[in-house]
Amino acid sequence: MNRIISVSNHKGGVGKTTSVVNIGAGLANHGRKVLLIDLDPQANMTISYGLAESDNHIYEAHSNGNGLKPISVRENIDIIPASVNLSEAEVELKVEEGAPNPISELIEPIKDNYDYIIIDCPPSLGLLTLSAFAASKEVIIPIQPHFLAVKGLAKIIEVVNNIKATVNRQIEISAVFVTMYDKRRILHKDVLDTIIMYFDDRVFNTKIRANIALAEAPAVGQDIFEYDKHSNGAFDYGKLVKEVIAMEDKFGN
Repeated sequence: MNRIISVSNHKGGVGKTTSVVNIGAGLANHGRKVLLIDLDPQANMTISYGLAESDNHIYEAHSNGNGLKPISVRENIDIIPASVNLSEAEVELKVEEGAPNPISELIEPIKDNYDYIIIDCPPSLGLLTLSAFAASKEVIIPIQPHFLAVKGLAKIIEVVNNIKATVNRQIEISAVFVTMYDKRRILHKDVLDTIIMYFDDRVFNTKIRANIALAEAPAVGQDIFEYDKHSNGAFDYGKLVKEVIAMEDKFGN
């Protein structure tokens, strides 16, 4: 089994990096071998793992041609960190039919070492994100239940469909899930209905509730299961991970 997943939303503040870290941790807890790739120049995932000073970041691998050198951070989880220099890579990338994709070329030699490769994309639909899509089999979209967040969904669908038509016929939006959810708010329920209208059965049943432990865990370099396994955040991401695993028969080839 091998799943390459981009976690993406071009709106910031939706819990994208939090989701990459905790989905990866949950999968590792279920015995899956996971590689997390930080493709965001803000390097939030890298910083949360205390790897900001590492020389093994993805821009170094891209610019020097030395290949990816994953860093083991805990059992079943390896990391490819980012650096602020990653933004410079955008001017060097091409995402077009027939052109080699640097992210795909970097992943190819090591992809069979992992059950899951999860890419933390920048909060944009720039060339870094497009390159991640070109290298991925799936896109998973976290969405905050605000109408401004929903407005950009049509653009994400358009971009993924364009990548599928031109450079990567395997890619699919495999799942969408809601973060920072509060069932007491009518707005949140209304937005969820809109998301279901766009994506139907691809919307996960699990909703990630707002939970302070999710914000606290990165400050001590831990995922939510290590930080507070009894928190709502751990409960919600635990359920979400089971939904990800349930799709292995469909997307795990």
